[in-house]
Amino acid sequence: MERRMSLMSLADQLRCPVCLEVFVEPLMLQCGHSYCRGCVRSMTMEPLGGLQCPVCRCAVDGDSPPPNVSLAMIVDTLRELSGPEGAQPETCPEHHNPLSLYCEEDQTVICGMCGSIGAHHSHKITPVCSVYSRMKEDISCLMTDFQTQKQKLEEQICKMAYNKSRITNESDVLKWVVRKEFGELRRYLEIEESGFMQRVESKAASLISSIQMQADELTHTLAKFQEAEEMLQALNNESHLGFIAKYGSIAPRFRECQQKQQREEKSYSSVNFKPGFNHNDIKICVWKRLHRKVLPALESLKLDPLTAHPMLDLSQGDTVVECGALLKHLPNNPERFSYSYCVLAARGFSSGKHYWETCVGDKPKWRLGLIKGTTGRKAKLPKTPESGVWLIGLREGRLYEAFASPRVTLPLVTQPKRIGVFLDYEGGVLTFYNADIPDELGVIYTYNTELQGKVYPLYDVCWHERGANKHPISLVQPLREK
Repeated sequence: MERRMSLMSLADQLRCPVCLEVFVEPLMLQCGHSYCRGCVRSMTMEPLGGLQCPVCRCAVDGDSPPPNVSLAMIVDTLRELSGPEGAQPETCPEHHNPLSLYCEEDQTVICGMCGSIGAHHSHKITPVCSVYSRMKEDISCLMTDFQTQKQKLEEQICKMAYNKSRITNESDVLKWVVRKEFGELRRYLEIEESGFMQRVESKAASLISSIQMQADELTHTLAKFQEAEEMLQALNNESHLGFIAKYGSIAPRFRECQQKQQREEKSYSSVNFKPGFNHNDIKICVWKRLHRKVLPALESLKLDPLTAHPMLDLSQGDTVVECGALLKHLPNNPERFSYSYCVLAARGFSSGKHYWETCVGDKPKWRLGLIKGTTGRKAKLPKTPESGVWLIGLREGRLYEAFASPRVTLPLVTQPKRIGVFLDYEGGVLTFYNADIPDELGVIYTYNTELQGKVYPLYDVCWHERGANKHPISLVQPLREK
């Protein structure tokens, strides 16, 4: 192949400037340029035999230019070397010359005569070897592009396979979690169902036992009456003397028993079966209890003394706070509240789900909730979600309100002494509950908001109102397992 390419390169150097074919009987003009004999004869000559060289434009004698013997020998040698390589090159059907040129406009292979005097004489013509090299280079670029695209497709397929495998693994894990969660829910429901069934069975057994005891007593009394009736019947069958003799010992005793029974006799009333709950309330009761069980475990929170207003007193391991009587001289650090009687929990949240409880007892005025860590603490506490504060509170001992925009009055029927707070950070949900009943939670109010940055539980004990609001606020701690 390399030899073939070298011969083709040499052939390109031995082409006539007119026909662009390998020289055939080359003649040398006076200017030194050579042409095929036929090409020289086809050139336009002046009347005296003058000729203008097509290459250098010099005026030469065109009548009898001498043959270029050396060039003819080189061309013959080239043909001898090219011959044994294989079949003769294809020829032009019109001029019967080798197809050695390429027409760029018609994109076809032509011979030298087609390009000089034929149908393609005004078209852009390129030697076949140059076109071949160019096309080979183009094919090589295409192959490189295909290999690049192939590599990209293989990478995409690999990524898809990995993604499919990852989704399969994640779905398997999630299915395991779903089965576990629903297994726990079923277990909770089975426990609740067992509890309700035990209450029903226990109440029914108690009522049935009471009725059976009364029935047994009446049956015993009935047997006594039957025995007395038989004795009286036997007395009635006695002779006159026997009847009179036994009457005195039998009749008064039976009459006394009869009178006693009449005094103790009670009218039986039907008993209704009341298990202690309404069957229509089973679902809502169970939902409330399950809701508490599926919430996160109760958080163990402590109060942060560095945030407490100087009037506040913290005690019992930083879990109880109340408004004191004297202003303490404390460092005015950036974390400390200087105007509002507030304190924060030492722990903040920036993700996850959390639940904590606060005991407010009979305190007539208080506020609690959540605050952004970046909210200012040196001025009056801004009580709006737009300011990064989410609160509920009690004032005047009877008016509950949520500090939304605008404020919302909360129609609570009972006064909760323990407040539960549930935070779903990613879900943007903050819910307050009445947590007085150990097994149930009653929703008080819910904020739906988008949280960013760290947030902290907030406790506002409010001014003590000259002792009327001295009641403390305490953080409920989870029970320790023994």
